[in-house]
Amino acid sequence: MGMPHFSAFEAEARAQGYDEVTERTWDPNVTLGPHSHPFAVKAVVVRGDMWLTVGETTRHLRAGDAFELRRDVTHAERYGPEGATYWVARRHTP
Repeated sequence: MGMPHFSAFEAEARAQGYDEVTERTWDPNVTLGPHSHPFAVKAVVVRGDMWLTVGETTRHLRAGDAFELRRDVTHAERYGPEGATYWVARRHTP
């Protein structure tokens, strides 16, 4: 099965209560130090590589890989030599 279409990702996320759905593209080799967001996140990588660190665990995510973060969870992000694009749904209400 190939990558779903953005519209399908968006419809599923909105049905699950996410109130914002967008595509995010990162430049090559960007690193974001530890930070958190006041919203929950559900995302799927559609291009490139990224490394997501939560606590002591780092995951290498490639196209087709998904990740979720609860609101206010501290994490760090690093993007590969070709950058990365992911579809992300955000839920601002607790």
